[in-house]
Amino acid sequence: MNEKPRRLRWLIPALLVIAWLGLGGFGGPFAGKLSEVAKNDNAAFLPRSAEATEVSDEQKAFTPHQVLPATVVAERTTGLTADDRRFLDAKAQELGGIPGVVGPLGKPEQAPRDDQAVQLAVPISADGNPGDVVKEVRAHLEGAPAGLTVLVTGPAGQIADLVKAFGGIDGILLLVAGGVVALILIVVYRSPLLPFLVLLSAVFALGLASLVVYLLAKNDILALNGQSQGILSILVFGAATDYALLTVARFREQLRDTPSRFDALKLAWRATLEPIAASAGTVILGVLCLLFSDLNSNKGLGPVAAIGIGAALLASTTFLPAVLALCGRGAFWPFKPALGSPHPETAGIWGRVARLVGRRPRTVWVVTALILGVGVAFLPQLKASGTAQSDVFLTQVESGTGQDVLGRHFPGGLGAPVITIAGADAVPAVLAASKMDGVAQSVPLPKVVNGRVQILSVLDDPADSEAAVATVGKLRDAVHAIPGADAKVGGPTAIQLDTQKTSEHDRALIIPIVLLVIFLVLALLLRSLLAPLLLIATVVLSFAATMGVSALVFNHLLDFPGADPVVPLFGFVFLVALGIDYNIFLMTRVREEALTRGTRDGTLRGLSLTGGVITSAGVVLAATFSALAVIPILFLAQIAFIVAFGVLLDTFLVRSLLVPALTVDVGRHVWWPSKLAKKSPA
Repeated sequence: MNEKPRRLRWLIPALLVIAWLGLGGFGGPFAGKLSEVAKNDNAAFLPRSAEATEVSDEQKAFTPHQVLPATVVAERTTGLTADDRRFLDAKAQELGGIPGVVGPLGKPEQAPRDDQAVQLAVPISADGNPGDVVKEVRAHLEGAPAGLTVLVTGPAGQIADLVKAFGGIDGILLLVAGGVVALILIVVYRSPLLPFLVLLSAVFALGLASLVVYLLAKNDILALNGQSQGILSILVFGAATDYALLTVARFREQLRDTPSRFDALKLAWRATLEPIAASAGTVILGVLCLLFSDLNSNKGLGPVAAIGIGAALLASTTFLPAVLALCGRGAFWPFKPALGSPHPETAGIWGRVARLVGRRPRTVWVVTALILGVGVAFLPQLKASGTAQSDVFLTQVESGTGQDVLGRHFPGGLGAPVITIAGADAVPAVLAASKMDGVAQSVPLPKVVNGRVQILSVLDDPADSEAAVATVGKLRDAVHAIPGADAKVGGPTAIQLDTQKTSEHDRALIIPIVLLVIFLVLALLLRSLLAPLLLIATVVLSFAATMGVSALVFNHLLDFPGADPVVPLFGFVFLVALGIDYNIFLMTRVREEALTRGTRDGTLRGLSLTGGVITSAGVVLAATFSALAVIPILFLAQIAFIVAFGVLLDTFLVRSLLVPALTVDVGRHVWWPSKLAKKSPA
């Protein structure tokens, strides 16, 4: 070999490593800045066609300020004192001068049921950052007389608590996920250096993804919220580690047969590029199906997750191979794979699993399918019609405590009224229609704009409760039936109702699109129509079993109040896309082996060769998604369990037993209509 190619073998990897070091140093800090451009207001996520959005737009003609209601509630169970009232009256004047508060404010309102509490409505401008304004309001309310409880609740209070819950999310998640992944990698590789290289690749990928997402969110090109922010960190970390595991495993395999580290890496890179790219492409296309959603929060998650997977793919196919080329066998120290040493992949547990599948394929897949069917049987118990906004938090927060206090002394919906806008001539009919169970009172406002009037209705139940949502649904039916009124119902509770209805619509629309997209990707990758159908059927079965088990855990073990309609949708998108990943890793190797060994022997060898690495990848991904549970938000805790459990189910049952057993049982016809179906021995 002449000197120039020899230098290039060192120079190109070195330049790639230097480039990534520079990119990581520049992009890394943006992971901590994502919360600056995240928005957590449900109203901003609704489509323009939603009735609550139409009411919000029409309100602009009535008031120059779009406001988000906050409610200050003060309670002394033994009765309010004169000092309490003087303190609260003074604070009402003081709060009106805070920037972001639409003042001046009125006097605190006495509870109609007793003398133990008062409440004060604090309208907060929807422009800017309402969470920061609420934080300032809470700071001004400190120093209350001893024994007086003063809390800030309402929709603005809930947003402030969400912002606080998501504060520092990246640091917490990275610390937990990084620690768990590092421990798993040390156990898998028994090497101090290799886990560091794999984690460094994931960190660089997250830095690149964070930089791109930050710039797009800052310029309002995509919508970012705290949930998407948390999922981005976990998804990038998990995917980058999975892709790294596949590359490293194939590199170690080639080092046993190839003298040159560079040649071994070239062979490993070429062999793994297709399945890694196909896996990443499948997940990217799957999450981009969320662009069909009517909710802007879902639409935002699609490109955010796609950017994260793209960054993981780029780091895993450029930085990691470059650093492996420079380290060579030393990366595996102290257990370096020596040239000519035996391949341990076909021995041990995965060799035994392959032999079991080969002996009784039909029994294996039938029993496995029946086990999954037990989980599916509990699917009807899943409660995913929505929850109260206060149930979003898994820990006690001020807005939740304040809502409880408010409900003890005032109508539950006070401070966050339902807003009905109708024709001025129809006001008497609207007021009459609003006299129903669940509505405490309805009051028309005097201002008339373009022949339209606002009517405020206070509900008996807390504004964020499912009972209040049901009342708003009945109120809409009643006022829509009034001839010529053109009445529309909005406000915080209506926003919650429209969000739930839109989520249910999205679920029915997006799930079939995801299945179609993944089928097309698999058909192109495997050059087959039957194999993709079998793979998708197994993953859907696994998803249904996961949701059934999740229903049992959520209802009876964790005692969750329910789930948002978007939870099954997100669970489906991530589980199907990520579950197909492992089938791609397996079946691409099976197809490669089947070309020379036949379908049966190729399947068994592919299973034994990929068993260890795919299982490790599944455990890593499950562990990283489990880290979402450290954020005390119901949605994230549910997604953490669903994805973690589902990935483990895919790893240990679907990919290890169900898919290979089905493939062996079907035989060469699994590749139909490709030529492999005709040429390959059964």
